Parts: sequence; structure tokens; C-alpha cells
Amino acid sequence: MSPLIEINDPALQGPNTITIDARGGQDSYQRYLAGHLPKAIYADLDKHLAAKVTDAAIGGRHPLPDVKVFASLLGSWGITPESHIVVYDDKSAAFSAARLWWMIKAIGHSNVQVLNGGLQAAVKADVALSNEAYIPVAVAPYPVTDVYQGTVTIEEAGAAAQRADKLVIDVRESPRYLGQTEPIDLIAGHIPGAINLPYVNNLDADGKYHPAEVLRNAYKEAIGNVKPDEVIVHCGSGVTACHTLLGLEYADIKGAKLYVGSWSEWSRRDLPMATSERF
Repeated sequence: MSPLIEINDPALQGPNTITIDARGGQDSYQRYLAGHLPKAIYADLDKHLAAKVTDAAIGGRHPLPDVKVFASLLGSWGITPESHIVVYDDKSAAFSAARLWWMIKAIGHSNVQVLNGGLQAAVKADVALSNEAYIPVAVAPYPVTDVYQGTVTIEEAGAAAQRADKLVIDVRESPRYLGQTEPIDLIAGHIPGAINLPYVNNLDADGKYHPAEVLRNAYKEAIGNVKPDEVIVHCGSGVTACHTLLGLEYADIKGAKLYVGSWSEWSRRDLPMATSERF
């Protein structure tokens, strides 16, 4: 299954399809009520897709929620192993949609897709939006294992960045990577050895992912001979990194891992930091 689905795909109306509006920001619920896809469940980045932050130096600004807590959340949304899940946001999947897609995949549910182009694609297609909050019928907690698959620790990320047979990709905007500005975290810069592939490069002018072949060529040029399962992706707090993890899978480059704590964790640990290209 492709990780992306188009707005005109009949599967969006399938009997087992559950649609989730996963926007972020303090006014995300108000934006949801202002217009969302019919029967779309509201999901909030901080409330639903991250654990409460006690210390950003341990886990970053958006640590993953306990996997059992996430399983209960999925059950409250009516999600079962038979569900086809479609996620979208209003930022071309760059805020929360790709993060939720990754989380669902990481607990072993493969039947999940992100709406290519997000809410804007639906608006352009003249889809009638709803202004009413949708309340799903809850079921039992989703059956999960004890961990999210496909993550690495801060130690593993730091070590990988120094090895030729591994690759760490920082998907933040280049000025943040180069240490020229840092609007969110305490210190600007990047993990020594990490390369910079801004997630915005995944998108075309319409806010959709570039064709798979275009992405595949760009990623392969950056990755070189490194095996896909030796690639680690991070961002500021483990959210927009998932945008590139989705892009990699769409390009049929599978196995890359997420460093969840990302720069928000690394920059608070008194660890080496770089401000020039890569090193």
C-alpha cells in the first residue's frame, strides 16, 4: 500500500475507513471546527500524539506517548486491526499527519495512508466540509506490542552520525541546521556528521509530495551506498522528521528510523554541536 492517498480515491469512502484530522497548534481545534472532512476525528499533536514533557533533555519536546496509552486512544477512535486509516492535516502532512502515520505504522498497523496535499487538496476538489465535531464509536484498545518499532536513542544517533556506513538526516530548514537562527530550541546548530535535507524539498508547488521517482532520485543521491535501514531521520522534536520518513517509504526506500528526541533533546545535553555544513 502506498503511504499516500489522493482525494479522488474511492477508498476514502470505504466501509472500514477511519479519517483523522491531525492538525497542530494552539488553535487547531478551532480550525477543525471551521471545516474538516466529513466524519474526520480530531487529533491534537500535544494531547494525543506526544507524552507530557517533564524534561525536554530526556525525550525532546514531543516524546512518544506510552504505547499502551496510544493503544487505548486508537480504541477510543474506533480503530481495529481491520481499519483503513486516512490521516491529514492542513500543512501538507508536515505538522501532525505524518507523525500519526508513523506512530500507527510503528505499532504494526500497515493499513494507514496520508492524504496527499492535505485539507487544501480537499478544498481544491470542492469536497463539502463539515463544521461539526465527529464523535466515533469506541472499541477495545488496539492490540500492540510493548514498544514502537523503528526508533533510535540519542546515543545511537550520535554514533551513527560519525560512521561512513550510516547516515543521519536533519530535515529542519537550512538556517536552523547551519546555526544561523533557532526560533524554538535553546541553541542553534546540528548534530556533527548529520546532513541536511529540509523536509520542504519533499513537496511541489501545490503542497503535494513530488512523484515517487523524483523523490527516489533525490534521496539516493544523498544516501549513496548507505543501506536504508542504516538511515536515521530527525528534526526539532520528532514530528516533521516523519514527513521525510513517509517520503522515503513512498520512494520505496524502506527501513529508515526515527530519532524521536531530535535536536530539542540533543541541544539540551551539553553535547558537541556543529554550525558548518555537516561537520
